[in-house]
Amino acid sequence: MATGRLGVRDMLGALNAALGPGGPVWFKETHARHLRIRDFLAPRRALRARFGDEQVPEHVLHAVACLQGPGVAPVLCCAPTPAGLSLQLQRPVVFERVLGSVASYATPTRPASPGPRIVLHCPALRCSPGTLSLSQLRAVLVADHLARALRAQGMCVHLVPAVQDPHMSTFLQKLRVDWPTASERASIETLKSRVHAGFTSVHDGEKLPPGVLGRLCLKDLVEEQSHRAGYDPTVDNCLVTEDLLSLLAELQKAVQHWPEDSNPSLVSNFQFHKPPANQITYISAVSVLFLYKTVAPDAGEDSCMVVHVVSCEEEFQQQKLDLLWWKLDDQAPPRQKHLVCGPVKVAGVPSTLMTASEYYESRHTQVCKASALKHGGNLAQDPDWTEIFGVLSVATIKFEMLSTAPQSQLLLALADSSISTKGTRSGIFVMYNCARLATLFEGYKCSMEQGLYPTFPPVSSLDFSLLQDEGEWLLLFNSVLPFPDVLSQTAVLTCIAPGLHVTARTEMVCKFLVQLSMDFSSYYNRVHVLGEPRPHLFGQMFARLQLLKAVREVLHAGLAMLGIPPLSHI
Repeated sequence: MATGRLGVRDMLGALNAALGPGGPVWFKETHARHLRIRDFLAPRRALRARFGDEQVPEHVLHAVACLQGPGVAPVLCCAPTPAGLSLQLQRPVVFERVLGSVASYATPTRPASPGPRIVLHCPALRCSPGTLSLSQLRAVLVADHLARALRAQGMCVHLVPAVQDPHMSTFLQKLRVDWPTASERASIETLKSRVHAGFTSVHDGEKLPPGVLGRLCLKDLVEEQSHRAGYDPTVDNCLVTEDLLSLLAELQKAVQHWPEDSNPSLVSNFQFHKPPANQITYISAVSVLFLYKTVAPDAGEDSCMVVHVVSCEEEFQQQKLDLLWWKLDDQAPPRQKHLVCGPVKVAGVPSTLMTASEYYESRHTQVCKASALKHGGNLAQDPDWTEIFGVLSVATIKFEMLSTAPQSQLLLALADSSISTKGTRSGIFVMYNCARLATLFEGYKCSMEQGLYPTFPPVSSLDFSLLQDEGEWLLLFNSVLPFPDVLSQTAVLTCIAPGLHVTARTEMVCKFLVQLSMDFSSYYNRVHVLGEPRPHLFGQMFARLQLLKAVREVLHAGLAMLGIPPLSHI
C-alpha cells in the first residue's frame, strides 16, 4: 500500500492539473449533505468556461479517475452530474491511510528549506495591565498566536519587546502568552550619538516638552519611493525621547544579534513530517508566502523581516518609529511590515472604559459563577478547580479575540449568557468537548481494567470499512485530514500589493476547532462509541476509538497553537 501523508491541498492541485491548463476549478466539499454523495466537485459553470458547451473530454475523465501522486488519495469514482464533475474517494482506504499515521496529521509540515528570520514586534507590551486597552490586548494575543504558528512551520522568530514590568509579566502568564522578559533596558548611547547631528533646529520661541531630546524631520523619508507606499502622508516631524530611542535600540539589537535558539519549546514538542522531495506545493499567486522563502543563514540583516503587530490606535506612532529607524540606522532592515489589528468594541459599554485586566477579571468571575451553578458549591476556593477556571477564562478570551480576522472590527458581548457549554461558538464549548473526549478514553481504560473490553489491538489489524456513519467521514475529512493545511495557512503573511501592510489568518485555528467540536458533539450525542462488551461489536468500537484518537490529537495540537492546555473535566 502507498505511504505518505495525504493532503487536501495536494489533492486539489492534482485534480486541477488533470483538467489541463487554466485556473483552479475543483473545491472540497464540507457540508454533510453533499458529502453523502461526493467529496470533491468541479462545478458545471467552471467546466463550461474551460471546455465550452462540450462534455468533459474522455481522456480528462480518465486522468481524474486514475489520479496518483504524493499526497493524493485514491479515487473511487468520477462522473458527470447536474452539479458538475463529482468525485468520491475510496473512503476505507483513506481511513486506513490517515488513522494508521495519526501523529503525522496532528503536526505541521516543516519546509525543506530553512525559513526566514522574523522579528515580531508588539509595542502594546510596553504598557501595564492597568492601562492596556482591549484593542492592544487583541494585538498581543494575535502576536503570540502568530509566533506559535510561524515557529511550528520552522521559522526563526524573535519576539520584541522583552517585558520589563513584573505586573505585565504576571498578567501574560495568566493569559498563557509566551513572551520573553528582561530586567534592564537596551543601551541607547550609540543611537543617541547619531541622533544629535540630525536634529531640526528648534523654532524661535518653541519650547520642547520635558524629556524630549529634539525634533527630527521624517518628511524626506515618506516622500522617497522606497518608503512611500502605505505610510501616512501627514507624517512630518518626530519628537525624539530616550524612551523612543530605547525602543529602537531593542529592535536594533534583535536584528543584529540573533539568538541561537529562536525556536523555543513549542517547536520541539512537534515531530515534523517532511514531505517527499518531489512533492508539489500549490500556492496562491497573490500571496507573499514568507513561509517558504529560502534565506541563506549568513545573509545578514537583509534576510530579516520585521513585523509590527499593532492596534489601529498605535499604527501612526509605529510608522514614525519605522521611519526614525531608517533615518538613524543605515543597517535597519529594508522590510518592515505592519499587521494592524482592528478596533475592539464592547456592546453597551464604551470600550475605552474597560482595560484588559478588567476584562480578564470579568471573564474569570463569570466562569467561576457558571461552574458554581452547574456543579454547586464554592468551587473558586477549591485548589483543584483553580487551574481549570484559569484555563477556561483564557480559552474564553482567546476564542473571543482570535475568532475574527485580525484586521476586522471585533464586537464583544460581556453578558453572563456568553459563558456556557451550550453555545457552540465559544472557547468554553471547545474545552467542554475536549473534556468529553478525555472522559470517553478514561471510560474505555476503566472498562478494560475491569475486563469488559480487551486491550487496544494494533492499528494495522483494524477494519476501517466498519466506519459507515456519515459523522465519521465528516470528522476525518473535515478535521483530521485538512489540519496540516490549516496550520500552514495560519503562518502565511499576505501582502495583496507592495506596501506597508500585511494580513494574517490568525482566525483559522479558532474557527477550525469550533467546527471540529460541533461535528464531534453531534456525532458523540448520536453514536454510542463504547458499546456493549460483545466480541462481535469490538471491531467497530476500536475503529471508532482510533478515529476519535485522531480527533483528540488534532484538537490538542490546535489548542497548543493557542497556548491553551487540554482539560480532562470541566
